[in-house]
Amino acid sequence: MQFTQMTTSALAQSLKAQGIKRFYVMTLENGEVIGSHPFLSEWIESLKSGHDFEAHEGLFFEISDQYDVIHGAFVHRTCRGQAQGGTRFWQYPTFQDFALDGIRLSKGMTHKNALAGLWWGGGKGVISRPADQTLIQNQAFRKEIFAEYGRFISSLQGCYITAEDVGTNTDDMGFIFSETRFITCIPPKVGGSGNPSSATAMGVVKGMQAGLAHLQLGSLSGKKVVVQGVGNVGKVIVDLVLAQGAHVIASDISESKCQALRDEYQGKSITFKYTPIDDFSILYEPCDILCPAATGAVLNEKTIPLLNTKLVCGAANNQLKNPKQDGQLLADRQITYLPDFLVNRMGIVNCCNEQYGYVDQDPSFLRHLSDEWEYSVYQTSLNVLKRAQDDQTHPHLAAVALADERSRLLHPIWGHRGIAIIHTLKSKNWA
Repeated sequence: MQFTQMTTSALAQSLKAQGIKRFYVMTLENGEVIGSHPFLSEWIESLKSGHDFEAHEGLFFEISDQYDVIHGAFVHRTCRGQAQGGTRFWQYPTFQDFALDGIRLSKGMTHKNALAGLWWGGGKGVISRPADQTLIQNQAFRKEIFAEYGRFISSLQGCYITAEDVGTNTDDMGFIFSETRFITCIPPKVGGSGNPSSATAMGVVKGMQAGLAHLQLGSLSGKKVVVQGVGNVGKVIVDLVLAQGAHVIASDISESKCQALRDEYQGKSITFKYTPIDDFSILYEPCDILCPAATGAVLNEKTIPLLNTKLVCGAANNQLKNPKQDGQLLADRQITYLPDFLVNRMGIVNCCNEQYGYVDQDPSFLRHLSDEWEYSVYQTSLNVLKRAQDDQTHPHLAAVALADERSRLLHPIWGHRGIAIIHTLKSKNWA
């Protein structure tokens, strides 16, 4: 069996048996893609022929000492500064799924940070989650595994800065912080900004407003909004659109959560639906705005033909399974799409600003949520939609083109330091 088709736990066991603790894939300045070990050669060839890998500067992996867990850090492009993006703690069917998620997410972070005008590159962390639910709910296990991840991040010498993401919480960030300084979204009690979910939700709603303005459909008042996933971000989106007079249908994969939310929102203009993890029927509800706010790849060749909406604007990362193809499918159906990395930036803005201290009503934060600032969520969304219209393409490609231009600008002081760090890791035989 090719190692990429193994489960992460089986691969971790296999590599431990071979005495392999770390391995990496990186792209050299001449464009050559290399791996730290011979067993990576076939995978590297498949990466180069696929559409997800895009000259990523470094993919780093480390096997947990005590558990059958793989730690991953994915660095896409660091022209604007060190790679930054949250760490996802998630269960994947195979190592291939684990790695491709990190590859896609890190590329999305390059685009997101560039469009937001942040002097950061794109990166992502992924930790393979064990199947044992009892174990992952055990605080002692989480403390150990996230502290271990912190040591892994420290070993990368600052080419990647991590933060909170799906499957992690502020306590987990505290455990990582105990072993590295290369992290944001740390607990407020030690000077951090905590959970960035509320900030993320605010940006998504500004994107909705921009989409409605582009379509000349007025405000959110009276609009029907479907929200897939009522986690930390989705629940805040629900609150914000309800406050603006929208009617909401929301779903979640937890039946008990849906019942609790029905009780909490009783009397308000909202319906909650329980949808099992493989049930995508919520996406087909007739609505003005569809907001995917759970996991990625929900918009694809199977689901897009069944959508019944005017606008897609959501918080989930990597909503399009095949961005070029699925973006065109949406355009062919005359459904306006605002890419996730364009509208869900505010969590990373919150993380970026953490290192500069705090002021009340911070203008450096609020300008992203204004209607006037050139680089705000609202204005950038309008810019991308107009660019797509003028170029006769779809918004995903228009947003990527704009982000790609901005992502190649060098940091005015530390231009492309990330790649210099990565080359240092190679020279020091990091693996």
